Amino acid sequence: MAREAQAGQGCLSMKTTIGLGLLLAAAAAVTGVAIAQSPAPQATAPAMRPAIQGGYLPKGAAPSSLTLLPPPPAKGSATQARDNAMAKIARALKGSPRWSQATLDADLKFPGAANTYSCAVGVDINPTATPRLYALLTRTLIDAGLATYPAKNKYMRARPFTVAGGDICTPAADAGLRKDGSYPSGHASAGWAWALILAEAAPDHQDAILARGRAFMQSRVICNVHWQSDIEAGGLVGTSVVARLHDDPVFRADLDAAKAEIAAARAAADAPTRDCKAEAAALSMEPMPAP
Repeated sequence: MAREAQAGQGCLSMKTTIGLGLLLAAAAAVTGVAIAQSPAPQATAPAMRPAIQGGYLPKGAAPSSLTLLPPPPAKGSATQARDNAMAKIARALKGSPRWSQATLDADLKFPGAANTYSCAVGVDINPTATPRLYALLTRTLIDAGLATYPAKNKYMRARPFTVAGGDICTPAADAGLRKDGSYPSGHASAGWAWALILAEAAPDHQDAILARGRAFMQSRVICNVHWQSDIEAGGLVGTSVVARLHDDPVFRADLDAAKAEIAAARAAADAPTRDCKAEAAALSMEPMPAP
């Protein structure tokens, strides 16, 4: 799997490897390790097959964001006016705990990113205690993130900080983000896909998980790197990818294993290593989109 992941990285287009694509390539490499360390699937589970760029879906199987989504809002439209208003509200949170949380949410590198939803799920997510869940998150990051690129590359929408100015929460990513299309948001697609998958894996915590997913998407607006319509479109792509993933037997086997791992982690009192109280306080400052 490590060789497959490395080969998959070479398949990424130049535009895809800018910004989110760099994180996707890193996730693909980690995925190969995580799967190799995971327990072998049960005899009744399908055999692991080679994966394109570390994801579950073979090339061409993911829903096309270019077909799924309308063009981004036109200049002067009511939707763009709403985007402008929301961006202004979000920029006012710079320096606040919510800004700091948005900075944490921007980092999709593993192993840290695996614990993004740990407070909402109620257990620590790591390659040792929850290896199949860990692999599930890394692989679906690839599927959901890459699914946004047909539309991203077509429209190359300018990001809010390049249009209206203001700081971003990840200044080191400035140059790459300027060359990477804003619509739809790849972070939002992956984050909402994770929320849907985890809500299914831990249905007794579904409300907290889905609320965290919405906040994760909103973090991209607070970071001043995406418009509100970008994250909404990204969420739609993520939803479509998860629907398609349920037709994949390897994904379903990993999801079943993840449910069992979460139950075992709770029984072992494997509490999240994140500061859940601080996270909850930061997320309470959540700005709401204008109607």
